[in-house]
Amino acid sequence: MHVIGEAQPWDPFPPVRQDDADDRRGANRAVGLSAIGLGLTGLIELTFALVSGSVGLLGDALHNLSDVSTSGAVWCGVRGSKRPASSSHPYGFERAEDLAGRGVALVIWGSAVFAAIASYHKLVEHGRTTHLGLAMAAAVVGMVGNQFVARYKLRIGRRIQSATLLADAKHSWLDSISSLGALGGLIAVAAGAKWGDPVAGFAITLFIAHVGWEVTGDIVRHLMDSVDPHITTSAEESVNALPGVRHAHVRARWMGRTLLVEVEGFIDAGTPIEAAEAVGRDVEAAVFAAVPEARAVIWAPRAWPQESEITAMSERDPAMHT
Repeated sequence: MHVIGEAQPWDPFPPVRQDDADDRRGANRAVGLSAIGLGLTGLIELTFALVSGSVGLLGDALHNLSDVSTSGAVWCGVRGSKRPASSSHPYGFERAEDLAGRGVALVIWGSAVFAAIASYHKLVEHGRTTHLGLAMAAAVVGMVGNQFVARYKLRIGRRIQSATLLADAKHSWLDSISSLGALGGLIAVAAGAKWGDPVAGFAITLFIAHVGWEVTGDIVRHLMDSVDPHITTSAEESVNALPGVRHAHVRARWMGRTLLVEVEGFIDAGTPIEAAEAVGRDVEAAVFAAVPEARAVIWAPRAWPQESEITAMSERDPAMHT
């Protein structure tokens, strides 16, 4: 909670209740290990895609390799977000991670376009697919590698509340499904259906586009300060139950990995500053208990209005009657 008079000119704002150094190390470790794993997986698939001529495997290989570039974007976002607040950026730079998430989304859409083009050419030109056994083995490697990396990034992303790392985890999970599609196309070719590989490529394209839509939506909602209504409802109920608080309005927004909860609380007119600060500490504790994902609480006390003012305000907000 921010206490008036104690802050230095550019202390972190909003003030957070925990040091996120461990979170940043966890994010960087997840990004680094996944980049190495997916880079190796993508190179294996790319090698056998070029040997076999499989466009399904080629699209999957390039999608895997694109994960390396998205990992770089995530790393840059995490690194940039730790810059301290300044006179030009008083809220800090935590939204750098959200901007990195947009880069992840763009790479996903680019992968979809490339996979569609490659599949179309293979279908109309009736290209051959050879070395099916090796290509199938490479597809299995892609499935296993991507599942492992996706689960790892998903676990870390949920723990540190990183929308960008969660988007990257979806990207890796998408690659695993893409590998399964490529394997299905190769099996169809082995069974005598030459069209199986390009059709698998088109199926992978559609799935990539679907996940791209979901990831883009998640990132846009984050940038537009969208939160689960349950967050504000839970916080508001917890604050309104406190003694000394007549009524409270709550707003919340995401700033990178920080969920900021702003509480405008009405207290009795004439309440001393020290007492208002004490109520604020109770408010902070109540919000953190009701909303575990919250990392910062801003308390803004307001004097409980006169009767005439209450009547006017209740017309706008029926909850004021309570």
